Amino acid sequence: MDIDYLEPTTVSEASELLNLHEGSKVVAGGTAVVLMMHQGLLLPEVLVSLRSIDGLSSVTASDDLITIGSAVTLQEIATSSLLLERRPSLARACELVGNVRVRNAATLGGNLAEGDYASDPPTVLAGLDATVVAESERGERRIAARDFVTGFYETALERDEIITRIEVRSLEPDERAVYLKYVSRSSEDRPCIGVAARAKFSDEVVDELSIVVGAVASSPQRLDDVEDQAVGAPLGADVIESLAG
Repeated sequence: MDIDYLEPTTVSEASELLNLHEGSKVVAGGTAVVLMMHQGLLLPEVLVSLRSIDGLSSVTASDDLITIGSAVTLQEIATSSLLLERRPSLARACELVGNVRVRNAATLGGNLAEGDYASDPPTVLAGLDATVVAESERGERRIAARDFVTGFYETALERDEIITRIEVRSLEPDERAVYLKYVSRSSEDRPCIGVAARAKFSDEVVDELSIVVGAVASSPQRLDDVEDQAVGAPLGADVIESLAG
């Protein structure tokens, strides 16, 4: 089967091509798309590459907001001095994906667009209340990261939309965040469960708590009922034990 490979130079042009070719698929780093093509799970007639589009490959910060271009690789995020200082749990989650060869090719936007229920970055981004910004010929649309993955390999993206950036707030002085990945085999394995937790404190009392678990359902799950047990109380051993139970 012959596949047409197209390299638009703007997001608008890429969106137009997706509308024009019904059997098209976006490709960024290619780690997921190419693998699924080899396995016969995807049979696109047209690949629309984001490789030649400028402005998608930077990590910037202004005030308390960090903006990550969709074409930034997972390895770049894992080793970014800015993110290691201002959002270390996200850097850590990206460091845990596959191996360094995968991370050097895979992009954050591509990782999200795959809609993999068991991938690490979507879970931590949901826990950090990040925003996914998608663009089409109709303009921009902002999607809460917690609402982005809608099912097994399904997302909130429209067919002609392309992720352009991800926005996440910087770590605040009274805030703590962590991502823990549990695997059943090797460190390069997909998680059997991933847990992203974020808490804000005031005089050692929990003001806000976010707990999101991944790889246990078709999309990352926010544990609102568990969070309610800790808000307004000191995070002592008894509270932690109750949350874990």
